[in-house]
Amino acid sequence: MQPSDSTKRRIGKLELFITFSRITLSSFGGALFWARRAIVEHRGWLTEREFAECLTVGQLLPGPNVLNLTVLVGYRFGGWSGAAVSVLGYLGWPFLVVIGMGMLYQRFGALPEVQLALGGMSKVAAGLLLATVIKLAMVLQRKLRPWLFCVLAFGAVGVLRWPLIWVVVALAPCAVFLSWKAKD
Repeated sequence: MQPSDSTKRRIGKLELFITFSRITLSSFGGALFWARRAIVEHRGWLTEREFAECLTVGQLLPGPNVLNLTVLVGYRFGGWSGAAVSVLGYLGWPFLVVIGMGMLYQRFGALPEVQLALGGMSKVAAGLLLATVIKLAMVLQRKLRPWLFCVLAFGAVGVLRWPLIWVVVALAPCAVFLSWKAKD
């Protein structure tokens, strides 16, 4: 990742906590759309490119990619304590909400109205994910090679149903090598 002026900026712990609390409390079905919107569009903490780079690093690390992104952004602007409060904001509220919703679902989950509402929310979540993918794709370089790897990965995992880990193990070194050779 290229360092920028945003790496020099310090953001208060309370602001990190509140921002990641808002992201997680808004993100039914997935937080990526809301994280990008808050961090890039509303707060201006990262550029589109920096966000895509942080997300890429977060996807390479074990664990949920948006949680990894939360740690990276929190650390970037607040050090270790910034990372900790960002994670607390991101995970604390959902922990409490999920416990409460689990209790409600146990009691009311069989109602047809509840089943219809959950079906509708899944469609909204899919639409938000698609919108985020399109916005992230807009900042990618207009070269054939990255798109070729996207198609290969989609074909291997989505169509052929090969295990993701083996697809990553096979494609990642090839992509890194070709990218490294292209810079020479």
